[in-house]
Amino acid sequence: MPHNVAVLIGSLRKESLTRHLVEALKGIAPAGLKLTIVEIGDLPLFNSDFEASPPASVTAFKQAIEGSDAVLFATPEYNRSVPGVLKNAIDWGSRPYGKSSWNGKPAAVISISQGVLSGFGANHHLRQSLVFLNMPTLQQPEAYVAQVQTLLDGKGGFVKPETKGFLEGFLKAFESWIGKVKG
Repeated sequence: MPHNVAVLIGSLRKESLTRHLVEALKGIAPAGLKLTIVEIGDLPLFNSDFEASPPASVTAFKQAIEGSDAVLFATPEYNRSVPGVLKNAIDWGSRPYGKSSWNGKPAAVISISQGVLSGFGANHHLRQSLVFLNMPTLQQPEAYVAQVQTLLDGKGGFVKPETKGFLEGFLKAFESWIGKVKG
């Protein structure tokens, strides 16, 4: 039975390159991983006043995370950090105190950029939060995808076989990591 992996995409744009990358990943994922996008765009801005009685979108989001075996974060970099929408989802998932939906979930991070830095800042800022959230995160291989706009063919695939091969290896390593963490 495959591991159910919740995938959070740190970009809301309809034609998001991050979303296109995730769709391509779904096509090359090993049989042991089922990648399911969990939408975060309808979550309201985090406000602790609503923790006791959260909006329905928050409840559904937390249930989706709790029902998953692991989480894959795919994010662009905004201003050398994670996009606000992704941080907002992380905050909602961590609350209320003592009832974090993230606790113990194996995680992996893929960061992307259209430039050459490949989302390094976002990747590492996100990892800081994941440590605090007690999410054992895949350390190697790291996945920084630079100039992503040149790597996707627009039809759900990859332009370069070496990109596809690297990301297949990354997903296989994540599959193995989930098995190790989950026991």
